Amino acid sequence: MDTDGLRLFVLAAEKLNISAAGRELGLAPAVASARLAKLENEVGADLLRRSTRKVALSLEGAEFLPFAREILQQTDAGLAALGNGKPTATGTLRFTAPSTFAQLHVAPILPDFLAAHPDVTLDLRLSDVQFDLIEGSFDLALRNSELTDSNLKGRKLSDDKRILCASPSYLEKHGTPVHPDDLAAHHLIAFQEQSARPLIGLGGKTAVFDPRAARSRLILDDGLSQKIATVAGAGISINSRWSVYNEIANGSLVRVLPEFEMATRTALWLVYPKTNVLSAKVRVFMDFLLDRLSKSPIWEGPEQV
Repeated sequence: MDTDGLRLFVLAAEKLNISAAGRELGLAPAVASARLAKLENEVGADLLRRSTRKVALSLEGAEFLPFAREILQQTDAGLAALGNGKPTATGTLRFTAPSTFAQLHVAPILPDFLAAHPDVTLDLRLSDVQFDLIEGSFDLALRNSELTDSNLKGRKLSDDKRILCASPSYLEKHGTPVHPDDLAAHHLIAFQEQSARPLIGLGGKTAVFDPRAARSRLILDDGLSQKIATVAGAGISINSRWSVYNEIANGSLVRVLPEFEMATRTALWLVYPKTNVLSAKVRVFMDFLLDRLSKSPIWEGPEQV
């Protein structure tokens, strides 16, 4: 299969512009269109839908895109192993991450990565909703969950320890729980859905954070909004330490039942579709995030108890 045609298709799919993809590869618009048509004839399907106003991926093109990327990654890796090809990171990297974590910890360090890798373009999708990596053609994702999808591989970025928090104003008005049973008399903020969350304490003690069995009048599906509401005095919530370490340090939030935390095996993972080789752009971005965020996470500082 013609790898030049594949490279043009991948660029055109990323840019949704055949002429722009051709220019990046040094091709005139007519040549780029002809080369793409040749690839489509070879695979027996229309990969892109063209109109006078826009270009869009066809259903067949969306299904073929991850395989095209895989072929190019394998080709580039093989050439690099022989001392040929392009060993440097290039191209567009599609990355998705939870919006709150990305705002706090990823976005501030992106200029350093872009300065170190001028030939890489980052296409970020930041949302607390988890996108499907394969269907969405993502190269890499950050997930704060258990790594259970057998179609994905990953490297652990950090533990994701989750603690109970409230504002001083809320505790002054409603009192401070001294035992997990006291939570039933408080306003508990639910996240996304109101399922009970198991807690574990010192010496293996167990308890439950259950908004349904308490005075709960607020359900939020966004981590940052939940933290803001907690700081404003809306109630007691469960938050990741990486989200609230600043507020704990400056006193705008206080740990509630500090001997307890959420019983979970979740962690922060960098995950990517299973493949025999990682492209240079994915490898350098993943190494960058691990180096800047994993070695000594700022949210695990000694002031956090």
